[in-house]
Amino acid sequence: MIESWLQSTGLALPTLLRDSGHRYVLVTRDPDLYRLPDGAPHPVLALAAEVVVAETNDDDALLAAVDQVATRHPVDGVLTTCDYYLPAVARVAEGLGLPGASAAALRTATRKHLVRRALAAAGVPDVPFAVAADEAQARKEAAGLGYPLVVKPVDMNSGTGVRRVTDEAGLALAVAEITGPERNTRDQPLERLVLLERVLDGPEYSVETVTRDGVTRVLGITAKSVAEPGVEAGTGFVESGHLFPAPLPPEQRDAIERHVVAALAAVGLTHGISHTEVRLTAAGPRLIELNPRQGGGYIFELVRLVTGYNPLRVLVDLALGREPAPGPSVATSAAVRFLLPPADGVVREVRGAERLRDDDRVLGHETPSPGRAVRPGDNNERIGHVLVADPTGHAAKDWADELVAGLEVRVDPVA
Repeated sequence: MIESWLQSTGLALPTLLRDSGHRYVLVTRDPDLYRLPDGAPHPVLALAAEVVVAETNDDDALLAAVDQVATRHPVDGVLTTCDYYLPAVARVAEGLGLPGASAAALRTATRKHLVRRALAAAGVPDVPFAVAADEAQARKEAAGLGYPLVVKPVDMNSGTGVRRVTDEAGLALAVAEITGPERNTRDQPLERLVLLERVLDGPEYSVETVTRDGVTRVLGITAKSVAEPGVEAGTGFVESGHLFPAPLPPEQRDAIERHVVAALAAVGLTHGISHTEVRLTAAGPRLIELNPRQGGGYIFELVRLVTGYNPLRVLVDLALGREPAPGPSVATSAAVRFLLPPADGVVREVRGAERLRDDDRVLGHETPSPGRAVRPGDNNERIGHVLVADPTGHAAKDWADELVAGLEVRVDPVA
Protein backbone atom coordinates (compact mmCIF):
# COMPACT_ATOMS: atom_id res chain seq x y z
CA MET A 1 0.00 0.00 0.00
CA ILE A 2 1.53 3.28 -1.13
CA GLU A 3 0.21 5.97 1.21
CA SER A 4 -3.49 6.18 2.08
CA TRP A 5 -6.42 8.51 2.37
CA LEU A 6 -7.04 9.48 6.00
CA GLN A 7 -10.84 9.41 6.05
CA SER A 8 -13.66 7.21 4.74
CA THR A 9 -11.97 4.63 2.47
CA GLY A 10 -8.66 5.07 4.26
CA LEU A 11 -10.28 4.08 7.53
CA ALA A 12 -12.17 1.12 6.06
CA LEU A 13 -9.58 -0.59 3.83
CA PRO A 14 -7.06 -1.72 6.51
CA THR A 15 -9.72 -3.64 8.44
CA LEU A 16 -11.06 -5.20 5.23
CA LEU A 17 -7.57 -6.38 4.30
CA ARG A 18 -7.00 -7.88 7.74
CA ASP A 19 -10.41 -9.58 7.86
CA SER A 20 -9.85 -11.00 4.35
CA GLY A 21 -6.62 -12.69 5.44
CA HIS A 22 -4.30 -10.31 3.58
CA ARG A 23 -1.15 -8.69 4.93
CA TYR A 24 0.13 -5.38 3.62
CA VAL A 25 3.24 -3.27 3.83
CA LEU A 26 2.59 0.47 4.11
CA VAL A 27 5.10 2.60 2.22
CA THR A 28 4.94 6.21 3.35
CA ARG A 29 7.08 9.30 3.46
CA ASP A 30 5.63 10.36 6.82
CA PRO A 31 4.22 7.84 9.33
CA ASP A 32 3.27 10.71 11.66
CA LEU A 33 0.63 11.76 9.15
CA TYR A 34 -1.39 8.68 10.07
CA ARG A 35 -2.84 9.71 13.41
CA LEU A 36 -6.45 9.89 14.54
CA PRO A 37 -7.79 13.13 16.06
CA ASP A 38 -7.14 11.73 19.56
CA GLY A 39 -3.50 11.00 18.69
CA ALA A 40 -3.90 7.22 18.37
CA PRO A 41 -2.36 5.48 15.34
CA HIS A 42 -4.55 5.49 12.24
CA PRO A 43 -5.75 1.97 11.28
CA VAL A 44 -3.61 2.05 8.12
CA LEU A 45 -0.55 2.35 10.37
CA ALA A 46 -1.74 0.14 13.23
CA LEU A 47 -2.70 -2.84 11.03
CA ALA A 48 0.29 -2.82 8.67
CA ALA A 49 2.56 -5.86 8.75
CA GLU A 50 5.46 -3.49 8.15
CA VAL A 51 5.88 0.25 7.68
CA VAL A 52 8.56 1.36 5.25
CA VAL A 53 9.59 5.01 5.22
CA ALA A 54 10.55 6.17 1.73
CA GLU A 55 10.15 9.25 -0.42
CA THR A 56 6.89 8.30 -2.12
CA ASN A 57 6.89 11.57 -4.08
CA ASP A 58 10.00 10.43 -5.98
CA ASP A 59 9.30 7.53 -8.34
CA ASP A 60 12.90 6.33 -8.42
CA ALA A 61 13.20 6.32 -4.61
CA LEU A 62 9.82 4.63 -4.33
CA LEU A 63 10.73 1.90 -6.82
CA ALA A 64 13.99 1.25 -4.99
CA ALA A 65 12.15 0.94 -1.66
CA VAL A 66 9.56 -1.42 -3.15
CA ASP A 67 12.30 -3.58 -4.67
CA GLN A 68 13.69 -3.98 -1.15
CA VAL A 69 10.24 -4.89 0.20
CA ALA A 70 9.95 -7.54 -2.51
CA THR A 71 13.11 -9.22 -1.21
CA ARG A 72 11.44 -9.70 2.20
CA HIS A 73 7.82 -10.38 1.22
CA PRO A 74 6.04 -12.00 -1.73
CA VAL A 75 4.23 -8.99 -3.23
CA ASP A 76 1.00 -9.91 -5.02
CA GLY A 77 -0.49 -6.48 -5.63
CA VAL A 78 -0.07 -2.73 -5.23
CA LEU A 79 -2.80 -0.27 -4.25
CA THR A 80 -3.69 3.01 -2.57
CA THR A 81 -6.80 4.90 -1.54
CA CYS A 82 -5.13 8.30 -2.08
CA ASP A 83 -5.71 9.98 -5.45
CA TYR A 84 -2.32 11.67 -5.44
CA TYR A 85 -0.48 8.32 -5.57
CA LEU A 86 -2.44 6.53 -8.28
CA PRO A 87 0.20 7.16 -10.99
CA ALA A 88 2.91 5.99 -8.57
CA VAL A 89 0.98 2.79 -7.87
CA ALA A 90 0.75 2.16 -11.61
CA ARG A 91 4.49 2.65 -12.05
CA VAL A 92 5.27 0.27 -9.19
CA ALA A 93 2.86 -2.35 -10.53
CA GLU A 94 4.47 -2.09 -13.96
CA GLY A 95 7.92 -2.42 -12.38
CA LEU A 96 6.92 -5.56 -10.47
CA GLY A 97 4.91 -7.07 -13.33
CA LEU A 98 1.67 -6.94 -11.32
CA PRO A 99 -1.90 -6.12 -12.41
CA GLY A 100 -2.80 -2.47 -12.87
CA ALA A 101 -3.62 0.32 -15.25
CA SER A 102 -0.84 1.87 -17.29
CA ALA A 103 1.04 4.70 -15.64
CA ALA A 104 0.41 6.86 -18.72
CA ALA A 105 -3.36 6.36 -18.47
CA LEU A 106 -3.37 7.24 -14.80
CA ARG A 107 -1.24 10.30 -15.39
CA THR A 108 -3.93 11.48 -17.83
CA ALA A 109 -6.84 10.44 -15.61
CA THR A 110 -5.55 12.37 -12.59
CA ARG A 111 -5.06 15.64 -14.51
CA LYS A 112 -8.41 17.27 -15.27
CA HIS A 113 -7.23 19.23 -18.29
CA LEU A 114 -5.64 16.12 -19.84
CA VAL A 115 -8.95 14.27 -19.41
CA ARG A 116 -10.76 17.06 -21.28
CA ARG A 117 -8.21 16.91 -24.10
CA ALA A 118 -8.51 13.11 -24.30
CA LEU A 119 -12.30 13.35 -24.61
CA ALA A 120 -11.95 15.95 -27.34
CA ALA A 121 -9.48 13.76 -29.25
CA ALA A 122 -11.83 10.79 -29.01
CA GLY A 123 -14.90 12.76 -30.07
CA VAL A 124 -16.75 12.27 -26.78
CA PRO A 125 -19.28 15.12 -26.27
CA ASP A 126 -17.92 17.41 -23.58
CA VAL A 127 -18.20 20.85 -21.98
CA PRO A 128 -16.38 23.82 -23.57
CA PHE A 129 -13.17 24.45 -21.60
CA ALA A 130 -9.85 26.25 -21.56
CA VAL A 131 -6.63 26.17 -19.54
CA ALA A 132 -4.81 29.20 -18.12
CA ALA A 133 -1.58 29.73 -16.20
CA ASP A 134 -2.29 33.21 -14.85
CA GLU A 135 -4.99 35.84 -14.43
CA ALA A 136 -4.41 37.59 -17.74
CA GLN A 137 -4.72 34.37 -19.70
CA ALA A 138 -7.73 33.33 -17.61
CA ARG A 139 -9.52 36.64 -18.40
CA LYS A 140 -8.88 36.13 -22.11
CA GLU A 141 -10.16 32.54 -22.06
CA ALA A 142 -13.16 33.49 -19.92
CA ALA A 143 -14.17 36.16 -22.41
CA GLY A 144 -14.27 33.52 -25.12
CA LEU A 145 -16.20 30.97 -23.05
CA GLY A 146 -18.59 33.44 -21.42
CA TYR A 147 -19.73 33.69 -17.81
CA PRO A 148 -20.76 32.03 -15.55
CA LEU A 149 -17.86 29.57 -15.36
CA VAL A 150 -16.56 26.85 -13.11
CA VAL A 151 -12.84 27.17 -12.42
CA LYS A 152 -10.75 24.51 -10.76
CA PRO A 153 -7.15 23.39 -10.27
CA VAL A 154 -6.14 20.64 -12.68
CA ASP A 155 -4.55 18.40 -10.03
CA MET A 156 -6.43 18.63 -6.72
CA ASN A 157 -9.22 16.51 -5.23
CA SER A 158 -12.20 16.62 -2.81
CA GLY A 159 -13.55 19.76 -4.49
CA THR A 160 -10.55 21.79 -3.35
CA GLY A 161 -10.38 25.14 -5.11
CA VAL A 162 -13.44 24.50 -7.30
CA ARG A 163 -15.35 27.77 -7.69
CA ARG A 164 -18.25 29.17 -9.68
CA VAL A 165 -17.45 32.65 -11.00
CA THR A 166 -19.73 35.16 -12.66
CA ASP A 167 -17.39 38.06 -13.47
CA GLU A 168 -13.75 39.16 -13.70
CA ALA A 169 -13.58 40.05 -10.00
CA GLY A 170 -14.62 36.55 -8.96
CA LEU A 171 -12.28 35.08 -11.57
CA ALA A 172 -9.32 36.99 -10.14
CA LEU A 173 -10.01 35.65 -6.64
CA ALA A 174 -10.37 32.07 -7.91
CA VAL A 175 -7.21 32.23 -10.04
CA ALA A 176 -5.20 33.58 -7.10
CA GLU A 177 -6.48 30.76 -4.89
CA ILE A 178 -5.56 28.09 -7.45
CA THR A 179 -2.19 29.41 -8.60
CA GLY A 180 -0.96 30.52 -5.18
CA PRO A 181 -0.14 27.20 -3.45
CA GLU A 182 2.97 25.49 -4.73
CA ARG A 183 2.36 22.07 -3.15
CA ASN A 184 -0.59 19.89 -2.18
CA THR A 185 -1.27 18.38 1.25
CA ARG A 186 1.18 15.54 0.46
CA ASP A 187 3.99 17.98 -0.41
CA GLN A 188 3.81 17.20 -4.12
CA PRO A 189 4.44 20.10 -6.52
CA LEU A 190 1.26 21.48 -8.09
CA GLU A 191 0.97 22.41 -11.74
CA ARG A 192 -0.76 25.68 -10.72
CA LEU A 193 -2.91 25.63 -13.84
CA VAL A 194 -6.50 26.83 -13.96
CA LEU A 195 -9.15 24.83 -15.81
CA LEU A 196 -12.10 26.96 -16.94
CA GLU A 197 -15.32 25.21 -17.90
CA ARG A 198 -18.73 26.35 -19.05
CA VAL A 199 -21.26 25.86 -16.25
CA LEU A 200 -23.30 22.68 -16.63
CA ASP A 201 -26.98 22.68 -15.67
CA GLY A 202 -28.80 19.57 -14.58
CA PRO A 203 -28.77 17.00 -11.77
CA GLU A 204 -25.45 15.48 -10.74
CA TYR A 205 -24.66 11.77 -10.62
CA SER A 206 -21.65 9.57 -10.15
CA VAL A 207 -21.11 6.27 -11.91
CA GLU A 208 -19.26 3.47 -10.14
CA THR A 209 -17.50 1.12 -12.56
CA VAL A 210 -15.09 -1.79 -12.72
CA THR A 211 -12.78 -2.21 -15.71
CA ARG A 212 -10.79 -5.39 -16.31
CA ASP A 213 -9.03 -6.44 -19.50
CA GLY A 214 -10.42 -3.33 -21.17
CA VAL A 215 -14.07 -4.21 -20.46
CA THR A 216 -16.03 -1.84 -18.20
CA ARG A 217 -18.94 -2.98 -16.03
CA VAL A 218 -21.20 -0.42 -14.35
CA LEU A 219 -21.99 -1.25 -10.72
CA GLY A 220 -24.57 1.51 -10.47
CA ILE A 221 -25.32 5.22 -10.46
CA THR A 222 -25.39 7.46 -7.39
CA ALA A 223 -27.57 10.57 -7.14
CA LYS A 224 -25.64 13.42 -5.51
CA SER A 225 -26.87 16.46 -3.60
CA VAL A 226 -24.48 19.39 -4.06
CA ALA A 227 -24.35 22.72 -2.24
CA GLU A 228 -23.49 25.45 -4.75
CA PRO A 229 -20.28 27.41 -4.18
CA GLY A 230 -19.35 31.03 -3.80
CA VAL A 231 -15.93 32.60 -4.27
CA GLU A 232 -16.62 35.46 -1.91
CA ALA A 233 -17.57 33.07 0.89
CA GLY A 234 -14.60 30.82 0.14
CA THR A 235 -16.84 27.81 -0.35
CA GLY A 236 -16.71 25.20 -3.09
CA PHE A 237 -19.02 22.57 -4.55
CA VAL A 238 -19.69 20.63 -1.34
CA GLU A 239 -21.43 17.28 -1.68
CA SER A 240 -24.11 17.26 1.01
CA GLY A 241 -25.53 13.79 0.40
CA HIS A 242 -25.64 10.66 -1.77
CA LEU A 243 -28.42 8.22 -2.73
CA PHE A 244 -27.85 4.81 -4.29
CA PRO A 245 -29.26 3.72 -6.65
CA ALA A 246 -30.25 6.94 -8.39
CA PRO A 247 -33.95 7.01 -9.36
CA LEU A 248 -33.57 7.28 -13.13
CA PRO A 249 -35.70 6.14 -16.08
CA PRO A 250 -33.98 3.46 -18.17
CA GLU A 251 -33.18 5.73 -21.12
CA GLN A 252 -31.40 8.29 -18.94
CA ARG A 253 -29.54 5.58 -17.04
CA ASP A 254 -28.38 3.99 -20.28
CA ALA A 255 -27.24 7.34 -21.70
CA ILE A 256 -25.19 8.11 -18.59
CA GLU A 257 -23.60 4.66 -18.58
CA ARG A 258 -22.65 4.84 -22.26
CA HIS A 259 -21.12 8.28 -21.79
CA VAL A 260 -18.97 7.18 -18.86
CA VAL A 261 -17.76 4.03 -20.60
CA ALA A 262 -16.73 6.17 -23.59
CA ALA A 263 -14.89 8.63 -21.31
CA LEU A 264 -12.93 5.85 -19.60
CA ALA A 265 -11.95 4.42 -22.98
CA ALA A 266 -10.87 7.87 -24.17
CA VAL A 267 -8.30 8.24 -21.38
CA GLY A 268 -7.03 4.69 -21.89
CA LEU A 269 -8.17 3.09 -18.64
CA THR A 270 -8.19 -0.68 -19.15
CA HIS A 271 -7.93 -1.85 -15.53
CA GLY A 272 -9.28 -0.56 -12.25
CA ILE A 273 -12.22 0.84 -10.37
CA SER A 274 -13.56 4.30 -11.24
CA HIS A 275 -15.88 6.92 -9.81
CA THR A 276 -16.99 9.29 -12.56
CA GLU A 277 -19.10 12.37 -11.92
CA VAL A 278 -21.50 13.71 -14.57
CA ARG A 279 -24.35 16.15 -14.95
CA LEU A 280 -27.37 15.18 -17.00
CA THR A 281 -27.87 18.28 -19.15
CA ALA A 282 -30.53 19.05 -21.76
CA ALA A 283 -27.97 18.01 -24.40
CA GLY A 284 -27.20 14.72 -22.63
CA PRO A 285 -24.67 13.56 -20.04
CA ARG A 286 -21.53 15.66 -19.64
CA LEU A 287 -18.45 14.88 -17.58
CA ILE A 288 -17.70 16.82 -14.41
CA GLU A 289 -14.69 14.81 -13.27
CA LEU A 290 -13.23 11.37 -13.83
CA ASN A 291 -11.68 9.68 -10.79
CA PRO A 292 -9.81 6.39 -11.35
CA ARG A 293 -10.50 5.16 -7.82
CA GLN A 294 -13.41 4.11 -5.62
CA GLY A 295 -15.99 6.70 -4.65
CA GLY A 296 -15.43 8.45 -1.34
CA GLY A 297 -18.01 10.02 0.91
CA TYR A 298 -19.28 6.54 1.90
CA ILE A 299 -20.47 5.82 -1.64
CA PHE A 300 -18.46 2.60 -1.44
CA GLU A 301 -20.66 1.56 1.50
CA LEU A 302 -23.93 2.46 -0.24
CA VAL A 303 -22.90 0.40 -3.27
CA ARG A 304 -22.03 -2.58 -1.05
CA LEU A 305 -25.33 -2.47 0.82
CA VAL A 306 -27.44 -2.47 -2.35
CA THR A 307 -25.43 -4.50 -4.89
CA GLY A 308 -23.27 -6.73 -2.73
CA TYR A 309 -20.17 -5.37 -4.51
CA ASN A 310 -17.89 -3.77 -1.98
CA PRO A 311 -15.80 -1.31 -4.07
CA LEU A 312 -12.91 -1.63 -1.62
CA ARG A 313 -12.95 -5.41 -1.97
CA VAL A 314 -13.13 -4.89 -5.74
CA LEU A 315 -10.07 -2.64 -5.46
CA VAL A 316 -8.20 -5.44 -3.71
CA ASP A 317 -9.36 -8.11 -6.18
CA LEU A 318 -8.26 -6.01 -9.15
CA ALA A 319 -4.87 -5.34 -7.57
CA LEU A 320 -4.44 -9.11 -7.24
CA GLY A 321 -5.65 -9.78 -10.78
CA ARG A 322 -8.83 -11.50 -9.62
CA GLU A 323 -12.33 -11.26 -11.07
CA PRO A 324 -14.40 -9.33 -8.50
CA ALA A 325 -17.45 -11.15 -7.13
CA PRO A 326 -20.40 -9.74 -5.17
CA GLY A 327 -21.37 -10.63 -1.63
CA PRO A 328 -24.92 -10.50 -0.27
CA SER A 329 -26.97 -7.32 -0.71
CA VAL A 330 -28.98 -6.16 2.30
CA ALA A 331 -30.86 -3.09 1.05
CA THR A 332 -32.94 -1.78 -1.82
CA SER A 333 -31.77 1.79 -1.30
CA ALA A 334 -29.10 3.44 0.84
CA ALA A 335 -28.23 7.06 1.51
CA VAL A 336 -25.79 9.25 3.41
CA ARG A 337 -26.29 12.86 4.47
CA PHE A 338 -23.42 15.03 5.66
CA LEU A 339 -23.32 17.61 8.39
CA LEU A 340 -21.94 20.89 7.07
CA PRO A 341 -20.55 23.67 9.26
CA PRO A 342 -23.11 26.48 9.61
CA ALA A 343 -20.32 29.05 10.04
CA ASP A 344 -16.68 29.53 10.95
CA GLY A 345 -16.09 28.86 14.61
CA VAL A 346 -15.81 26.24 17.33
CA VAL A 347 -18.48 23.62 18.02
CA ARG A 348 -20.24 24.26 21.31
CA GLU A 349 -22.72 21.36 21.16
CA VAL A 350 -24.70 19.09 18.85
CA ARG A 351 -28.34 18.67 19.78
CA GLY A 352 -30.35 15.61 18.75
CA ALA A 353 -27.40 13.22 18.25
CA GLU A 354 -28.57 10.88 21.01
CA ARG A 355 -31.58 9.87 18.89
CA LEU A 356 -29.33 8.42 16.19
CA ARG A 357 -27.99 5.66 18.47
CA ASP A 358 -31.44 4.16 19.01
CA ASP A 359 -32.78 4.43 15.45
CA ASP A 360 -32.74 1.07 13.62
CA ARG A 361 -32.57 2.83 10.26
CA VAL A 362 -29.13 4.26 11.06
CA LEU A 363 -26.20 2.03 10.08
CA GLY A 364 -23.52 4.59 10.86
CA HIS A 365 -23.18 8.15 12.07
CA GLU A 366 -20.65 10.71 13.23
CA THR A 367 -21.11 14.12 14.82
CA PRO A 368 -18.43 16.65 15.81
CA SER A 369 -17.16 16.85 19.38
CA PRO A 370 -17.41 20.11 21.34
CA GLY A 371 -14.33 22.24 20.88
CA ARG A 372 -13.74 21.25 17.26
CA ALA A 373 -12.84 24.15 14.96
CA VAL A 374 -15.00 24.18 11.81
CA ARG A 375 -15.39 26.26 8.68
CA PRO A 376 -17.45 26.06 5.49
CA GLY A 377 -15.24 25.04 2.58
CA ASP A 378 -14.87 21.95 0.41
CA ASN A 379 -15.66 18.27 0.99
CA ASN A 380 -12.80 18.02 3.49
CA GLU A 381 -14.69 20.38 5.81
CA ARG A 382 -17.75 18.17 6.33
CA ILE A 383 -18.13 17.59 10.06
CA GLY A 384 -20.24 14.45 10.31
CA HIS A 385 -22.64 12.11 8.56
CA VAL A 386 -25.69 9.89 8.93
CA LEU A 387 -25.88 6.70 6.85
CA VAL A 388 -29.14 4.76 6.44
CA ALA A 389 -30.46 1.84 4.41
CA ASP A 390 -33.97 0.79 3.48
CA PRO A 391 -34.04 -3.04 3.24
CA THR A 392 -37.19 -3.26 1.10
CA GLY A 393 -38.01 0.13 -0.41
CA HIS A 394 -36.74 3.49 -1.61
CA ALA A 395 -37.15 5.66 1.47
CA ALA A 396 -33.43 5.93 2.33
CA LYS A 397 -32.98 9.53 1.18
CA ASP A 398 -36.10 10.75 2.97
CA TRP A 399 -34.94 9.02 6.15
CA ALA A 400 -31.46 10.52 5.95
CA ASP A 401 -32.87 14.01 5.30
CA GLU A 402 -35.23 13.66 8.25
CA LEU A 403 -32.52 12.50 10.63
CA VAL A 404 -30.07 15.25 9.71
CA ALA A 405 -32.81 17.88 9.95
CA GLY A 406 -33.24 16.75 13.56
CA LEU A 407 -29.65 17.71 14.40
CA GLU A 408 -28.59 21.19 15.46
CA VAL A 409 -24.91 22.11 15.43
CA ARG A 410 -24.22 25.16 17.59
CA VAL A 411 -21.03 27.01 16.74
CA ASP A 412 -19.38 29.81 18.68
CA PRO A 413 -17.70 32.34 16.40
CA VAL A 414 -13.94 32.72 16.60
CA ALA A 415 -13.01 35.96 18.33
